[in-house]
Amino acid sequence: MHEINIPQVHAEVSAAFYRYEAALVGNDVAVLDELFWNDEHTLRFGVTENLFCYAEIAAFRAGRPSQGLKRKLIRTVITTYGQDFGTANTTFLREGADRTGRQSHTWLRTPEGWRIVAAHVSLLPPGVE
Repeated sequence: MHEINIPQVHAEVSAAFYRYEAALVGNDVAVLDELFWNDEHTLRFGVTENLFCYAEIAAFRAGRPSQGLKRKLIRTVITTYGQDFGTANTTFLREGADRTGRQSHTWLRTPEGWRIVAAHVSLLPPGVE
């Protein structure tokens, strides 16, 4: 059985998640690209897009508008399983928005460091938290 939330591993995934968050709101595309696993098996389902490999994710990031990216994280849960696998789930609210967003990451330790291998972003209906 995998040990849950080994302190050092949890700290590593948490640091990677918050590095991603800073890059997201700062539109640091180079860091965003770095933190996704560069592989054909990586996927990201967004609010308006389904991206089925690293190349599609990188192309999306390169063409995405850089306005309106600031947001407030409401609740974040990071859980690690053993030494090499973790998840990060958060809810968020963008400035001026009336819809709560949800984001999930699946993180894998690779030779290059922690990388997102799957991600999902969605919005709840107005008024639902």
